Amino acid sequence: MDITSETHSQHISKQFNHELEELKTHLMAMGGMVERQVQEAVSALLDGDSRLAERVRDNDKAVNDLQLKIDDECTRVLARRQPAASDLRLVLAVIRATSDLERIGDEASKIARNALALIEAGNGAKGFVEVRHISEHVRKMVRDALTAFARFDIDLALKVVHEDDAVDSEYTSAMRSLMTFMMEDPRSISSVLSVMWILRALERIGDHADNLAEYVIYLVKGLDIRHIDPDELDEDALKR
Repeated sequence: MDITSETHSQHISKQFNHELEELKTHLMAMGGMVERQVQEAVSALLDGDSRLAERVRDNDKAVNDLQLKIDDECTRVLARRQPAASDLRLVLAVIRATSDLERIGDEASKIARNALALIEAGNGAKGFVEVRHISEHVRKMVRDALTAFARFDIDLALKVVHEDDAVDSEYTSAMRSLMTFMMEDPRSISSVLSVMWILRALERIGDHADNLAEYVIYLVKGLDIRHIDPDELDEDALKR
């Protein structure tokens, strides 16, 4: 059975309704937290703000703690309510999503650590245009994936799934350009490697946003598309 945003508010038990809504609310809060972490990590790099980079690096524990809290809530729902069908899919999708959000937080922390290294070394500029562009792209993917989750929006989720290929292409192009630059100027190797690690972290954030979108499709349709090429998806069938 397909589900909508109203499906999980139709139980006889108001407490069960409340528990499921709490899961979604806390997941959205975690999503907002990690999206902000990514934005601030990139801003710290581009603005040369070491204090902001340190704050992002040190805030990783808050993301981890929220994941543990949500996982505990999911465990209690499974134990007490023994949910079935769409309710079970919601709980499982939340558990999977928190794992990806936690990893996005980890990638933001990596960006902050590499930003600190670049700031402290006084190096910068090369590759920053690519960092800015790809970071804006993957942050939008994360935001859209979370919106799709909140609204049970298949169309938006499919859009995010297809965007991942575009991010991969941008990442490959940026890495190729930086490799060429390093070969032309060996003195830049250390700083360019830090930028490459940042780009790699951003590319991984795009992958996790793609995962979040796939969980939306699982949640709404009950279909697991994690190992299906996006170009092979029967989107018309999914939208029916």
